[in-house]
Amino acid sequence: MAPTRSLAPRMTDYWWTVYKRTWKGTVVSSFVTPLLYVLAMGVLLGGFIQGDPDRLEGATTYLAFVVPGMLAAQSMQLVFGELTYPVMSGVKWHRTYFAMVATPLGVRDVVQSQVGFVVFRVALTSAVFCLVVAPFGVFATWWGAVLAWLVQLLVALAFATPVFALSSYLKDESGFSLVFRLGMIPMFLFSGAFFPVGNLDPALAALARLTPLWHGVDLTRMLTVDRFDPVLALVHVVYLVVLAGVGYVLVLRFLGRRLAS
Repeated sequence: MAPTRSLAPRMTDYWWTVYKRTWKGTVVSSFVTPLLYVLAMGVLLGGFIQGDPDRLEGATTYLAFVVPGMLAAQSMQLVFGELTYPVMSGVKWHRTYFAMVATPLGVRDVVQSQVGFVVFRVALTSAVFCLVVAPFGVFATWWGAVLAWLVQLLVALAFATPVFALSSYLKDESGFSLVFRLGMIPMFLFSGAFFPVGNLDPALAALARLTPLWHGVDLTRMLTVDRFDPVLALVHVVYLVVLAGVGYVLVLRFLGRRLAS
């Protein structure tokens, strides 16, 4: 009989060991690259863009507009990086998942522990990002900055379980090129991180508002610029929570099938 209590916390030492061995290789992608984007797009390019709050969704400068977008986009990108090829490695190459479930750990424990590790990575990276950009005056209130950081944990969950499920479903890594080119990159460019989605064609704008990144970006931005809309915020939260829940059910099913084969 499967244990009713999750054994995922028992894998804390494993993931901590993994992180200690790999954190140096993530410094550029997790910290330096996003900051370069902020400096290039927000500070340099932003100096040529008039800061009209009515056209920049409440932001008084383009820098204040682009920072929450980059924050949410960074959370998404980190999830894709941690739950595509590493998952394929655990299933196909190094087959570490098979070793894990050969112990008292179950598929649920493996999924929860790895998703928890990814959320930890997003929490740490987002916290450093917020601390570094705070002196630029991009946060209207301190509590808005804290809540925007907490939103990144929800964004991480909303992407983590579906991406984990997709990676578990794919038979080999060839599908990841389509995942990045047709999924992550279009969302990164057209989900409101760099310009309001209202600038798009109406059909494309409607499509952009269906993406999870737009919900994450808009929720983050309304907190950082202090234009909080409770109803719209609730819609964003419900969307992201439901997506995370559906993804969790799917990853348990798909990964369970792979490990049973």
